[in-house]
Amino acid sequence: MSDPQISIPTAPRVLASALKYVPLAPLSLILSSYACRVAKNHPSMMRRLGEHNKTDFVLDPTDLPISIEMNPNRGYPRITVVRGNGQGTARIAGPLAALMGLVHGAFDGDALFFSRDLVIEGDTAATLALRNAIDDAELDLGEEMAGATGPFARQISKLLTFVERKSGVPLTRPQEVDTW
Repeated sequence: MSDPQISIPTAPRVLASALKYVPLAPLSLILSSYACRVAKNHPSMMRRLGEHNKTDFVLDPTDLPISIEMNPNRGYPRITVVRGNGQGTARIAGPLAALMGLVHGAFDGDALFFSRDLVIEGDTAATLALRNAIDDAELDLGEEMAGATGPFARQISKLLTFVERKSGVPLTRPQEVDTW
């Protein structure tokens, strides 16, 4: 985990600007398909949600003009990208880098919450179940994305590393370093 005193970078302005105009329906379909692939590759994550496997979550990257409405849908996730705040039972809001850093284990969720870089609203039990499910799965969304591209996986991995380095947004899980 990184030092909680590190400042959280904001999403690149070009991304925020583009999301003001990009049609959201195709983006929702792409993200739903991607989420289904992740769920298929990590079925224990969906089981770990327990009674919250039909909860409507809102992931709100506060430095972008969109929100992501996500319903795990018992292992067949549905994602809807909306402009504005979104509607759901549980809301997790913070800079894109903080949200991605939580998924990849780059940031400590408790430290982000207590420093007010992360805001939790609504059903906190559902939010905690989601956090525990994601933590246990040790997701690497960049690796999942690269794996979905078949013969282009290596190029996608390089592109993600470049974007991660330039933007400061954790797009992959940090490599564990042996200290022996």
